[in-house]
Amino acid sequence: MYYFQLFILFLSLTCVLFLIIGLIKPWAMLWWEDTQNRMKVIMVYGSLAVVFGIAYIAMRLFS
Repeated sequence: MYYFQLFILFLSLTCVLFLIIGLIKPWAMLWWEDTQNRMKVIMVYGSLAVVFGIAYIAMRLFS
């Protein structure tokens, strides 16, 4: 279970890193989209970072 928690934490931190990179250069993180803007970066990577962060906290509290 420890390694799964660590993996979820790594995913959350990676999403935060991609969010920061995407706020600087949106086309670098959303290269597959037709239109790349900062709002889409926040929606994609911000929501993933929040979901994985909540999952990590929940796993820490309930284990």
